[in-house]
Amino acid sequence: MNNLTCLNCGKTDQQTPLLSLTFNGEMKHLCAQCLPILIHKPQQLIEKLPGFVPSPTPPHEH
Repeated sequence: MNNLTCLNCGKTDQQTPLLSLTFNGEMKHLCAQCLPILIHKPQQLIEKLPGFVPSPTPPHEH
């Protein structure tokens, strides 16, 4: 059995729903609890996604 795991926290698809994404042609998975990290703090995933260079955070416009 091939357990899929969240690339950030390591939870399996048996523990929580996982979202699929691709990066550099490879399928990766992220749970809903870790999705905000990809959106708001992508620099925390640099070591877990070799070759990933997040864009600088643009200033918020109000």
